[in-house]
Amino acid sequence: MVEKVITLEDVSLVDFLGVHNANIREVAAAFPESKILSRGNEIRIQGSAPEIVKITDVLESLLQHYQKYGRITNDNVTRYLNGHLNAAKSGSAPLENDEDVIIYGNKGIVVKAKTPNQKRLVEAAAKHDLVFAVGPAGTGKTYTAVAIAVRALKNKEVRKIIITRPAVEAGENLGFLPGDLKEKIDPYLRPIYDALDDMIAPEKLKFYQDNRIVEIAPLAYMRGRTLNNAFILLDEAQNTTPMQMKMFLTRMGPSSKAIITGDKSQVDLPKNQKSGLIESLTVLKDIKGISFVELDGTDVVRHRLVKDILAAYEIHEK
Repeated sequence: MVEKVITLEDVSLVDFLGVHNANIREVAAAFPESKILSRGNEIRIQGSAPEIVKITDVLESLLQHYQKYGRITNDNVTRYLNGHLNAAKSGSAPLENDEDVIIYGNKGIVVKAKTPNQKRLVEAAAKHDLVFAVGPAGTGKTYTAVAIAVRALKNKEVRKIIITRPAVEAGENLGFLPGDLKEKIDPYLRPIYDALDDMIAPEKLKFYQDNRIVEIAPLAYMRGRTLNNAFILLDEAQNTTPMQMKMFLTRMGPSSKAIITGDKSQVDLPKNQKSGLIESLTVLKDIKGISFVELDGTDVVRHRLVKDILAAYEIHEK
């Protein structure tokens, strides 16, 4: 009788083991001549050496699947046990057979690219280190970009995520609000927090933030930094000045990737101030290695009325 212990690190036990350890119990049922016990973050395997090798292969592949997609379902376990292990290891397709899935998020949320242009954004981010995603409100620019960054972190392609926005007042005055600059700007960063809440378990997100693995900060905090091995998101980029945009673009360090999102129709800068986003689209258009993705009203994934509202405003402005 041989014994092996596998320690689960950086894993949500419920998402991996299943409710009441259902996933591990199914693995154990497939190997009746061995004994598999789960206690805390340890899985203890007892049996013959050949059996332990097979069980370890299955568990390690399930761990790889978890790191990529964020959860293990009972169906995943069944498919691995029925001979899909090799196909899964090759990375040919997610076990759910849905190529549009970006990540499996918190509480069973499946984050997908839902429109053709969102799919273009995902593909562009895979091929380019710098991507501009420009389009109107509700097209999923920010949400998709956050999902791409979280996937890169889960896949260990980067060591951290840095998300930033310019501190520009959208027709309101920040000055009277209590607190320092970060406390004043946090409400404006709420869409970022909402997206992360969908994609990362609360305790894990707190760990990431406490250890600066996920950092959310106003654009002013980026000055003077070199951001290495990071996935950097600049949101609401239409409200950057040309100087701020140049400052942000020159923060990228080795092994870093960046997505810049913005809406050219919602510039909140003073009337005599150029938008750094709009200027950069012209200045950088011929640089190889930069991708530009345009989203439009067909990509709106909010309430069905939002498309009509955007169209009505566009006609009115013309």
